[in-house]
Amino acid sequence: MVPSILPLILVILLFSPYSAPNPVTTSETSADKMPPHEDKVLAKESSSGSTESIECKKEYVQDGPEAREIAKFLPYFPFKGIPRFYDIGGFLADPGIFQKIVDIFAARYDGIGIDSVAGLDARGFVLGPPIALALKKPFIMMRKKGKMPNSIQSKSYDTEYGSREGMTVQRDKISKGDRVLVIDDLVATGGTLSSAISLVHMLGGTVVECACVVELKMFIDPDDSSGLPSRTKLFKDLGINHVPIWGLVSEDVLTVEADLHKDYVDDGEEH
Repeated sequence: MVPSILPLILVILLFSPYSAPNPVTTSETSADKMPPHEDKVLAKESSSGSTESIECKKEYVQDGPEAREIAKFLPYFPFKGIPRFYDIGGFLADPGIFQKIVDIFAARYDGIGIDSVAGLDARGFVLGPPIALALKKPFIMMRKKGKMPNSIQSKSYDTEYGSREGMTVQRDKISKGDRVLVIDDLVATGGTLSSAISLVHMLGGTVVECACVVELKMFIDPDDSSGLPSRTKLFKDLGINHVPIWGLVSEDVLTVEADLHKDYVDDGEEH
């Protein structure tokens, strides 16, 4: 479970709670630790089953000029008792900025051999489809249990709100050897993303990269004395630390405080 001090300092995007799934077994080989936020390489599994690498496109970098412009449209609210809840409704309300985000993600992953784009319930359903359309690839939904027929389920996982049943994906949407791009709004500790990764692995696919609009770098590999959960440690424990993670915007440039209405109240509920 998340330490009790976490809600006082956690900066998360609306509808993106921390989650840490139980370990799953995969057939892929772990690579040496790679800081997930760095622009290095994307995973690629060869026909022999070994893991190769291909250079990712670096035209757009984390917290670069475009990211700093997008950050202006990600205001934070006091919500669910957390001082800084970031609301993607800010950029969704501006078609030009939303289009810029789609264009950036499409440019990063165009031409590197992706078979499909998977989005996580629910914000990944907003971001994933236009990115998939731009890449001309199928979009796959990863949903909570009981929402889709013909599905498989990952192992259960815990959040700061309690235990959660595993996520699901339809079993005919990913084939052995498929290269899947996973999209979500935010990555903090990586718990929810690791659940998505396990679903891809269960069906014999490879996760090319997990890509998010926001990455909270404070959770990549915090000092033990901080009391914060470590994404690097979680991925290593699960044997998935070879899967790259990339975020366009980090907390370093997310500085816009929402202009609260005089009647604003923190009415956030568990979801």
